[in-house]
Amino acid sequence: VCFIPGGLDCSISFVSHILGKVCVHGRQREILSVLVPRLTELTKSDCIWQRICWRLVECVPDRWMEAVVLGFVQRARGADVLSRLLGNLVVKNKKAQFVVTQKVLLLQYGHTTAVLQNLLGYLSLDSLRRALLIKVLKELLETWASSSAVKHSPPEQQRYIGKAILICLSHLKEPEIESCRQELLTSMMEGVKCHLDSNLPQIRRLGMIVAESISSKINTDGPVLKFQYEEDDEARELKSLLVQTPPFCIVPSLPNDDRNGKADAALPLVLESNKKSHTAAPVMPDEESDAELDSDDDLIPYDMSEDKELKTKAPVYIRDCIEVLTGSEDVDKWEATVKALESLVRKNPAATREVSVELAKILLHLEEKTCIEGFVELRQRAQVAVLTTDPVPVVKYLTSQFYSLNYSLRQRMDILDVLVLAAQELSSPKSHGRMKHSGAQKPCIQLLPGSDSSKDWRRIVDERIKIKTRRFAMGQSQVEPAPSPNEFNSVAGHFFFPLIQHFDRPLTTFDLLGEDHFVLGRLVHTLAILLHLAVNTMAVTAMGKALLEFVWALRFHTDSYVRQGLLSCISSVLLSVPAERLLEDMTEELLETQSWLGDVVEKDPDGDCRRLALQNLLLMENLKKKLKTVPS
Repeated sequence: VCFIPGGLDCSISFVSHILGKVCVHGRQREILSVLVPRLTELTKSDCIWQRICWRLVECVPDRWMEAVVLGFVQRARGADVLSRLLGNLVVKNKKAQFVVTQKVLLLQYGHTTAVLQNLLGYLSLDSLRRALLIKVLKELLETWASSSAVKHSPPEQQRYIGKAILICLSHLKEPEIESCRQELLTSMMEGVKCHLDSNLPQIRRLGMIVAESISSKINTDGPVLKFQYEEDDEARELKSLLVQTPPFCIVPSLPNDDRNGKADAALPLVLESNKKSHTAAPVMPDEESDAELDSDDDLIPYDMSEDKELKTKAPVYIRDCIEVLTGSEDVDKWEATVKALESLVRKNPAATREVSVELAKILLHLEEKTCIEGFVELRQRAQVAVLTTDPVPVVKYLTSQFYSLNYSLRQRMDILDVLVLAAQELSSPKSHGRMKHSGAQKPCIQLLPGSDSSKDWRRIVDERIKIKTRRFAMGQSQVEPAPSPNEFNSVAGHFFFPLIQHFDRPLTTFDLLGEDHFVLGRLVHTLAILLHLAVNTMAVTAMGKALLEFVWALRFHTDSYVRQGLLSCISSVLLSVPAERLLEDMTEELLETQSWLGDVVEKDPDGDCRRLALQNLLLMENLKKKLKTVPS
């Protein structure tokens, strides 16, 4: 910094041009890491230096203004420091106003929470800038309440906008809230509806937290919104943004300091609540407490040490279970039946096949009569046992009911879960061929009764050698599982094709391509899993081709959860269908899919979709290399 003797006037526009050009050419960090701390010290008590600093930034040309303003916002140690350095730049300069109120808040989302607190705190520290703060809040709420923005913007950007909304609300005063209360309430209700309609759990949860915080801020006297969700660090951090942090406590260069500041700000509240809890505790006189204690001394407690809980005996026949589940009023017997049904089905496969469809129907419609721990899991395991015992008729029933009328969305998703679990059990090798390792730590020699020990001398010697021999880095010996046929091979088509047939036919209470897109997402993921489990089966090629056509019809779906499922289907096709069949029977489909995957990698707003698309492209490249290396 140079000093001009004699009180002569000078222009610093040349310095402003140099500053802007250096920042825009990638040297922002180097110059501002020195300039901002120095100007912070000089402007602390000297109003002339404040005017010089304001003039320095105001004279930066518009084409370089963004780099300079963003550098100041990121490196200023608090909103009050930023206010001293920039002054009312956002009121005087349209380019700076666009950067601060539009680009940083609505078009970018990579900045830290401390930068947001700096920026919005700066807007709140002057009466001329507070009008921009209210304008920014309305625009943020409009974006937050837009169903199109919720569908097409990534979760990180929506979390960023939610933080900005809560920080804005923390700076608003009661008269300002009162002037736009109805507008805030309308935006809140529209936004929470859009977020709760999302298929992504993190988006639904974010909508609940932000809506709760907005409601508590604008309805200080009346009822507020309250949702049920897990209270974790992210939820506590978002809620703490409503507590205004002192401007001098914000240090953007240290990401964890904003949390420390919030904890310090919340400390007086905790102490105050502790004081209230101590003062509010009633003190009872000693006489009254003694009287209450003496009044119960004459009652002698019953001796219940030898009491035993009466257990209801569960039915031992499948048909008896059906009678209990459909018509019995004995709650204890009904509970015992639900707990014992799975093991009973697996022990009596012949009896189960006689009534398998009827039993599957009862379990599909079964509702909880009493508070049984793990009721949903018990019912699901019983359904899987019935389906694996008699696959063909039961899977025909379940897949036909998936597209039927008068079923809730929960029941349709239960059908999908049961199909996946049953297919997984049918496709996995049986465990009876595996060697038990429970007693393998101390090998012992045991001759079977009636056997001739002279014939087993070699086995006895080998066992003794094994006991005496020390080996390092040797895994536990085990018997290879006995080869058994894949039971899913003959029924894979029954699981897969009925689910893929009627997805585009809307019903009165069920529209997969409309508002029931969450079930569509579950269906798509289920189809991907079923194809993966059908690897090495006879029907896998036909299933893969049908699935590619299904994906192609839905590739432009607006919901990110559905698109993630579609990309998982592509992965299942590439990994499950033999490479020769892919290139001979699905060449055209693969070329179209490859082009679509390239567009997803470049243009899809969801990060998970882009990652899955890139993985699929790498799988295709590896498939081509593998086929080139195979000799013809």
